[in-house]
Amino acid sequence: MGLLDDKVVLVNGGTQGVGAAVARAAVREGAAVTVTGRRPGPGEALVRELTEAGGKALFVGADLAGAEEAGRTVAETVAAYGRVDCLVNSAGLTARGTLLDTTPELFDRHIAVNLRAPFFAMRAAVADMLARQAPGTILNVITSSAHGGQPFLAPYVAAKAGLVGVTRNAAHAHRFDRIRINGLNIGWTETEGEDATQRAFHGAGDDWRERAGARLPMGRLGRPDEIADFAVFLLSDRSGVVTGSVIDWDQNVLGGLD
Repeated sequence: MGLLDDKVVLVNGGTQGVGAAVARAAVREGAAVTVTGRRPGPGEALVRELTEAGGKALFVGADLAGAEEAGRTVAETVAAYGRVDCLVNSAGLTARGTLLDTTPELFDRHIAVNLRAPFFAMRAAVADMLARQAPGTILNVITSSAHGGQPFLAPYVAAKAGLVGVTRNAAHAHRFDRIRINGLNIGWTETEGEDATQRAFHGAGDDWRERAGARLPMGRLGRPDEIADFAVFLLSDRSGVVTGSVIDWDQNVLGGLD
């Protein structure tokens, strides 16, 4: 449909999972994309896939735990394409920790990746948009756990709940600049990262997806391509004037009780 024709889209954390799905969907809808990540192998493989399909794509290696990395991803995208029209913050750290066993080091890593990186990526992207006096869109991929979450996700919830607030704050601050900023609180999703997490922290076997899906209302986990389609809609003009919205993309209903 060309929802993102001639747009430049930066997807931080875009080499696998939800981020990679968003990059594929953005290219399919006409955008040039930058994908970032810590591992060159998956990043370069994704760029090859996208370019061989006729798209325009760039990989930028970045460890978003570093204080300057988020801003650098914007700078390198501007250097390559001349601008950033759309930013997607999809990188995330999900290492487990409860209120009682989370160390200061683990807490700081969560803040660095899940809150500081999107904050400073937004700052750099908005600065580029303002310098060009151009509209733009930003989407923060957050989590349904931002509403409270599981006990073993305490530092993750702290950082992601902060991102909810920052999303609304930035959207309010820049609404008259025609920069729309929204968030998605995604539920349990089948990704490479989630597979690794289930095996590392919960002793899951090869059938964990089927076992998990059997407990969910729709009988399965969410899929990255479904989230990507929704993300492209929010990045595009088809979502109209919507800004400052943090949408629960989940099959469980917040506040619903049996």
